[in-house]
Amino acid sequence: MSENKLPADPLSLILGIIALVLGIAGCCCYGVTAVITLILGIIGLVIANKSLKVYAENSEEYSEVSRSNVSMARVINIIAVVLNGLIVLAYGVLFIVYGTFLSSEIMDAYKNGEFNTEDPYEWETDSIYDYEEGYEYDKIEVDTIETDSTIIYEIKEIETIEN
Repeated sequence: MSENKLPADPLSLILGIIALVLGIAGCCCYGVTAVITLILGIIGLVIANKSLKVYAENSEEYSEVSRSNVSMARVINIIAVVLNGLIVLAYGVLFIVYGTFLSSEIMDAYKNGEFNTEDPYEWETDSIYDYEEGYEYDKIEVDTIETDSTIIYEIKEIETIEN
């Protein structure tokens, strides 16, 4: 018996552990990471199955420890795929049901005329807006700086310096 490792000995195990840990952590994040970890678990499972087929064809070339590691990785990847598949399925159903209820409530409110299109901001309670101060909206203020005369004055000043 040889001491050679199977091709997926460390890789499949690493992918399975990452998929399992991030899949469990993804439950707290509304299943956002579950799709990525589901893909990682499937990749790890495919790699482990290919390595086990290679071991079945030539068991003399590879060590028993390496086969054991790949078998363990296969089990971990199966658990990760099942767990992450359930998480993706559960959150998918949750979002579909929630979206259906939300959209039907919005449509019912719109059809019944209960849909409020007014601005919810109350200007009366705004501390910046002062009702006592009178505003004249039709008054136009003109800038007090006359730029044309300033430019002409500077040109004359430059001309006197050059002469």
